[in-house]
Amino acid sequence: MGDKLENGKLSDDCKRHFKAINDTLYILNGKWSVLIIACLASGKKRYLELQRIVEGIGPKMLSKELNRLELNGLITRSVLQTRPVTVEYELTEYARSLKPLMDEMGTWGKQHREKVIKEMAAR
Repeated sequence: MGDKLENGKLSDDCKRHFKAINDTLYILNGKWSVLIIACLASGKKRYLELQRIVEGIGPKMLSKELNRLELNGLITRSVLQTRPVTVEYELTEYARSLKPLMDEMGTWGKQHREKVIKEMAAR
């Protein structure tokens, strides 16, 4: 990232970089999207499985997030011809490109939790 100031202003490279980060945050808006994507990274899941695994999410919010992720090309929704009808969700190949980001977030989160616990224990 070009982080240099030009005449007291951010460089064009830096502005583009910030815009790209903002675009990513827009797609991964909120904690639910990231958790749903991380959950689906291990394979197809049915609606009720997702609701059970993603603790704390209500049915309306899950439906809203799944619709948004599908609209943005990150998941596919398959309706199975069963009785009752079963719906499965799966990451698209495009969404799988988020794996390094998800892995890095998990690594950072683990390190942060350990740091905070260590600091609290030292008090």
